[in-house]
Amino acid sequence: MKKELMKGSHALVHASIEAGCTFFAGYPITPQNEIPELMSKLMPKSNGTFIQAESEVSSINMIFGAASTGARSMTSSSSPGVSLMQEGISYIAAAELPCVIVNMVRAGPGLGNLRASQADLFQSVKGGGHGDYRLIVLAPSTNQEIYDLTMAAFDYADHHKNPVLILGDGIISQMIEPVELKKYKPILPLPSKDDWALTGCKDRQRHLVKTTRLDPPDLLVKHNLHLKKKYKKISDELTLFKEFETEDAEIIIVAYGITARVAQETVHLARKEGMKVGSIQLITLWPFPNKILKKYRGRDFLVVEMSNGQLIEDVKLALGCKGRILHFGYGGGWYPDTDQILTKLRNMKK
Repeated sequence: MKKELMKGSHALVHASIEAGCTFFAGYPITPQNEIPELMSKLMPKSNGTFIQAESEVSSINMIFGAASTGARSMTSSSSPGVSLMQEGISYIAAAELPCVIVNMVRAGPGLGNLRASQADLFQSVKGGGHGDYRLIVLAPSTNQEIYDLTMAAFDYADHHKNPVLILGDGIISQMIEPVELKKYKPILPLPSKDDWALTGCKDRQRHLVKTTRLDPPDLLVKHNLHLKKKYKKISDELTLFKEFETEDAEIIIVAYGITARVAQETVHLARKEGMKVGSIQLITLWPFPNKILKKYRGRDFLVVEMSNGQLIEDVKLALGCKGRILHFGYGGGWYPDTDQILTKLRNMKK
């Protein structure tokens, strides 16, 4: 199958439509504007619906409504816009509605700047809105991974009845690479939506999608226990990662997204200098791939991320703080390069 050169944002659009997305609502914000722009052109051609909402608050609530009908639905934004969506995301998770949310992260806090960042990790994996809930969080590092993971995201959402967040950044959104436009094939059993979707009740019992559970008093407690059980099941079934040169590694770099690509190249350069270095690329950020890190417990780890230090917390939890776990990263739109990481590795060897 031939490959086409395209931006990461465009790869995501083609994958979502190929996977059967029929509803998109969003609001413009750099650096992901190419997503709604292309969606507005392609959605009508595939019998889908595109809406440019008046705000991110409106767009996430439109996704709530569309997902309630069983439609494969998606929205996209960037950091400050996703912050505005947090209440709606909590509602969607509480209602157990499948949908896909895209965050092409830019530097913050506040309006920050347009440079790429990875500082939205806490917001993504810890639950940025109110209450106890979880999102499945996927972090692509290449445009091909964007394409493949976007199609998978709709299956994960439907299979687990849970929203899925694709966590990208301003670099991968704008980067142009060859992408193989594969045909969609479900990767998981897709349950029927007939028992909950709001499709009109002329010939069936009425369905109700809600998040308020007032009476009896323990009704919400029971629902939260149900969600906890579901999240445990997701954690047991879904962890994605890639290893590079880890078996004999004395130092292992842990990274995700675009930073994982820099880490992988650094591994090759470090090996040429005689350093036994490997890397682990995290693809699911929740569920977090604890087991693969525990496999190498006791070795030295270097966590590289485009933030002041968020990923390192989950790495430390996974490793139980055994061995050296160092951090290399800054917030505000700083990008790591191989020379900087190599210098850090050389200092670790001293």
